[in-house]
Amino acid sequence: MDLKNRISETRGRIAMAATKSGRRPEQVTLLAVTKNFPVLTLQEAYDCGLRQFGENRVQEALEKMGELPHDIQWHLIGRLQSNKINKILGKFVLVHSVDSLELAQALSQRLQGKQQEILLEVNTSGEASKAGVEVSDAPQVAEKIASLPGLRLKGLMTIGPLTEDKVQQSDAFKRLKGLFDQIQAKPFGGENFDVLSMGMSGDYEAAIEEGSTMVRIGTALFGSRA
Repeated sequence: MDLKNRISETRGRIAMAATKSGRRPEQVTLLAVTKNFPVLTLQEAYDCGLRQFGENRVQEALEKMGELPHDIQWHLIGRLQSNKINKILGKFVLVHSVDSLELAQALSQRLQGKQQEILLEVNTSGEASKAGVEVSDAPQVAEKIASLPGLRLKGLMTIGPLTEDKVQQSDAFKRLKGLFDQIQAKPFGGENFDVLSMGMSGDYEAAIEEGSTMVRIGTALFGSRA
């Protein structure tokens, strides 16, 4: 199956999952995860209509940005190290991987009057290998981040549990959705707190059914990475 057909198939599955959850397909954003794929592949994806690309590594993303159309919206979805903050300023529409108050504070300090939209990463599976704040700490951390100059807290992100068990997948996503609703209802949340980034190639349908508004899809679109 070529890329155009894989995109079409993925969009169809997104639409079905969205409908199942009582939402419209356009309420779920398809974010193409492009790490380790060459510029030619990204250009093909662009030609097929994709405009939102997610990269894990800052340097790789910056190199690709210079070779691709300027209307692409780039997302940083990999872990952000403090020593890379200066390199990302003004380059990404959304940083998904703010996984601590300390990182948010460091980012805020270096913005110097600029604005950056971010998500708070939450560890919903409890796996020690995963980054993110604990579920119980997230409301307090979110409130503190929302008060930091220059940062616009747009929502939450999680990486689902490393399992094919649909119940475990759904439980983790349901946990994040409950947290999302709780924070959105607070004064520092509100209507601008509207992004729930959860679901990847192996679990995005379960994530959508639990309320995801953005799914991060790589392998299902582009195949296995080199």
